[in-house]
Amino acid sequence: MKKIISLILVSILAIGVLTACNNNNVENEKPIVILRIKTPSLQMSSLTDEEINDSYGFLKKASDAFAKQYEDANVIIELSQFTQENASKEITGSFDTEDAADVLYAEFFNMSTYIHSGKVVPLDDIISDEIRNDIDTSYWDNSTINGKTYMIPYLGMQNTLCYNKELFRQVGLDRFISDKDEVQSWTLDEWETILSTLAQKLPKNVSPMMMYAKNRMGDTHIMTLLRSRGGTFFDENGRINVNTPEGIAAIQWIMDANQKGYFPKNAETLEIDDCGALFYKQQLAISLNNIALDVTLREQGFEYGHVNFPSIDGNGFNTTFITGFEVFDNGNEEKLKVAKDFVKYIYETDEWLEYSSGGITCSNKVESKYADQLVNEKKYIANKQTGWNFTANSPAWGDVRDVFYTNIQDLLYGEKTAEEIAKQIDETCNAAIENGYATSVLHE
Repeated sequence: MKKIISLILVSILAIGVLTACNNNNVENEKPIVILRIKTPSLQMSSLTDEEINDSYGFLKKASDAFAKQYEDANVIIELSQFTQENASKEITGSFDTEDAADVLYAEFFNMSTYIHSGKVVPLDDIISDEIRNDIDTSYWDNSTINGKTYMIPYLGMQNTLCYNKELFRQVGLDRFISDKDEVQSWTLDEWETILSTLAQKLPKNVSPMMMYAKNRMGDTHIMTLLRSRGGTFFDENGRINVNTPEGIAAIQWIMDANQKGYFPKNAETLEIDDCGALFYKQQLAISLNNIALDVTLREQGFEYGHVNFPSIDGNGFNTTFITGFEVFDNGNEEKLKVAKDFVKYIYETDEWLEYSSGGITCSNKVESKYADQLVNEKKYIANKQTGWNFTANSPAWGDVRDVFYTNIQDLLYGEKTAEEIAKQIDETCNAAIENGYATSVLHE
């Protein structure tokens, strides 16, 4: 009798073990997917979450929430942050290794280069009509190559110029000072009046306007100045096209401005941060500004105004930087599916889409919902139409930048003509672009 009872107990235990094993097997049927998400160090804030101060914090919360609710796999998120200087090492340098990124959240001017590696996948299959209609066409234009969408915009950033109101008043330029929180635009004649007056009346240790060419940092803003006389900078094929009457006129304007003392002395030896430091010391009247730098200026009690880069039509330009998402194919279909699903989750979940509310959101519905609270962003939102795509999604853009600034150094040295500089810019920069296209591979 005891043996029978023992056998029954053993059977019950065995059934329990088998049941538990079966239940575990049901759970274990889900694949384990390690998803690597990478982002550079990017400042970020959100009206919906005051704890957020950078892109890493945003992605940490969003990826944790995604993993908890995801049903097709047990997802382990490996999130890492890198410095801008290490971007190439972290992305292209990790291709075909275990550290390769599956998802990247970064700025488009670097991301567009990665598309030509063949690793970045088109995302049209996860972009619903609702997502597409919620984002401005101009942002999508920056995301598309050969009719396929390789990047999805999330936040915008505008770089404009700013001017020191006190220095303007000191030299009698009060009429150009706006008392509104707006991004102004001046005509070319007004620019000349402002710069010449500043040069004549400011103390000798104060310069009218920023200029620099020590390295490639900030080179996009010099490219924008090269559009000031009506040039497009790029031709219809995405090649640099400065060797035109309009491009030569813009180069000549910069050369003349340098001769007239509109820029700091020896600007070819300065970098963009040097000009920023001069502006903070009130030794520069006009410098670079954006929504992130606004915070520093306000904290320091600066009285300053915003103005677009000059243009021939008087409407001005801003250099628009877009941040958003990109997905890489690392040869694992399960990881690729999860990576796409993560990006789709961001845009289809109001909570995470609304984390873009603290900046210049690319979402029309987020912008509309938080319009009354976007106090510091309103002027930039109203200025969106003055932006331009300063990379044309060209391959090897880093190589272009490596040679572009050396041409601006030659321009500022003043030993060559404007025509020679224009020809030199086209030849050196387009050689880098052609080399990029020669090795370009697009994921289909």
